[in-house]
Amino acid sequence: MDTIKLFCPATIANVSCGFDVLGLCLDFGDEMTITKSSHTGIRITEVIGADLPLETKHNVAGVAGLALLKKLNLNFGFEISIRKNIKAGSGIGSSAASAAGAVFGINALCGYPLSKKELFYYAMQGEALASGTAHADNVSPALLGGFTLIRSYEPLDIISIPSPQELYVTVIHPQIELKTKDARSVLKENISLKKATIQCGNLGGLISGLYTGDYKLIGRSLHDELVEPVRSILIPHFAELKQAAADSGALGSGISGSGPSVFALSRGIETAQRTANAMSAILTPTDIPFETHVSAINPKGIQLLS
Repeated sequence: MDTIKLFCPATIANVSCGFDVLGLCLDFGDEMTITKSSHTGIRITEVIGADLPLETKHNVAGVAGLALLKKLNLNFGFEISIRKNIKAGSGIGSSAASAAGAVFGINALCGYPLSKKELFYYAMQGEALASGTAHADNVSPALLGGFTLIRSYEPLDIISIPSPQELYVTVIHPQIELKTKDARSVLKENISLKKATIQCGNLGGLISGLYTGDYKLIGRSLHDELVEPVRSILIPHFAELKQAAADSGALGSGISGSGPSVFALSRGIETAQRTANAMSAILTPTDIPFETHVSAINPKGIQLLS
């Protein structure tokens, strides 16, 4: 193959109680076309649907791709075209879709010399450009699909987590840009032992609920003791959106990644759609434009389209 086209999915990081260690994959996202080039290095030829830099060293796909090229030591390069359907700064993994898509596609065009898990490190370099930290809670579900848990960053140890079939995600994206770097700046350096204990219990409960299909346990565990209390002040009408989700029968809700998107998990697509309608009703009277998505858990992650 000399050219491939990819679907690069949106993702939700943290999932309330798993700050920087838990993520899930959604069934909508970007498209990316990667073509082999006789010129070495990487050239970003176009970004459709977003005002993002074409200069390789300032583009997350370019930075991730360059990191992988250094590993592969190739005598040829690549041209990358990106169609963005995930808005930058939305909190649903826009940068991760680009970074993960670039390394997946380059690896595919080279005959798959590396496994998906071996690609994490290189995709994370794109995330470092976007947010200032090389986190993996978006790129890992983008590459593997489903839920992923980062057990350790040093050494990197990422685990796929199953999820029950009836689990659906509602996402509402208030279209205000909230940069990950800014959202991280409000976080506290130190936390109390009591809060850490509560958070550990919720993360363990959520993982157990996903494995056993215990929807009530999933709902009880979707509580963020550490990050949501300080980040929620950056998101307009956050408390009302959470209440609307609860009133609609959602299992639980929280901030998607660093925000401003808000997600809810539900049992069944009907409840997920009802939740989307109720959350939309909160923002409709305001002057804030927004989008909603209802998605199954995407079990496959990045996929070849052609």
